[in-house]
Amino acid sequence: MSRIGKKPIPVPSGVKVTINGASVVVEGKAKLSWELPELVKAELVGNEVIVSRDDESRRSSAMQGLARSLINNMVVGVSQGFKKELAVIGVGYKVQVNGKKLVLNLGYSHTIEYDIPAGLNITVVDGNKIVIEGADKQMVGQAAATIRSFRKPEPYKGKGIRYVDEQITLKEGKTVG
Repeated sequence: MSRIGKKPIPVPSGVKVTINGASVVVEGKAKLSWELPELVKAELVGNEVIVSRDDESRRSSAMQGLARSLINNMVVGVSQGFKKELAVIGVGYKVQVNGKKLVLNLGYSHTIEYDIPAGLNITVVDGNKIVIEGADKQMVGQAAATIRSFRKPEPYKGKGIRYVDEQITLKEGKTVG
């Protein structure tokens, strides 16, 4: 039984939702579209989107919850947007934006250039904080995970790229004795 799937999705003012068969298009500050999975239908009733399923099977219940969550993320994305913040910690580690590329100096013998995907806005604050903003929650999270993977935080000094709210448990080093 999908409890999340039964909740209606409120559509704020300034957001336009269009449902045409299995395709859902949400427009606001950006435009996002998605195809509904089988076993699920969506309809616009007044100022709310309601997701319903065809039968009472376990798979259709799961698809109903998935569809409701993804459509809700689309509505929130085009109205408010999503944001992830990364902190770059380490001596000599620098980050800057050059046009459509994010250039990272992370202690390797070479610089790393990351192409900024269309639909995302990446800014660097104070040379050591990366702010990723966009309407598509999946794309924002994937970009943050990719950038973090260039230099994951190491467990002894904590150097590397981490999420701002992430806690790293540091290991104790070797002791002489």
